[in-house]
Amino acid sequence: MTKTITLYGINNCDTVKKAQKWLTANSVNYAFYDFKKQPLTNELLAQFVELNDWSTLLNKRSTTFRNLSDEIKNNLTDEVVFEQVLAQPTLLKRPLLLIETDASQSSLQLHLGFKAENYQEIFQ
Repeated sequence: MTKTITLYGINNCDTVKKAQKWLTANSVNYAFYDFKKQPLTNELLAQFVELNDWSTLLNKRSTTFRNLSDEIKNNLTDEVVFEQVLAQPTLLKRPLLLIETDASQSSLQLHLGFKAENYQEIFQ
């Protein structure tokens, strides 16, 4: 069974760096998708939302979120959040680890954030 592993985030994020270091040290082949260099697409964001809901995807502790206007923060409909995240992908928790075990949607797993013990469990 073939696994495709993609790590999503930004290169200068400390947590993303820790995840990359762990993946490399444990010989896990992965692709890195840097939101600063590659745009977040409608399709990709829709896939993230299908796998996790906004309450877990949105990083409400981020500087980017805190800098949103109160009007936006107080009216976080799916549409508004989708639009804001497309414009500012750093609103997403990082890193996002997408594992695809075959071509079907049901074989996708999305893991948020990084903890070495969680990655150890994922890649046993």
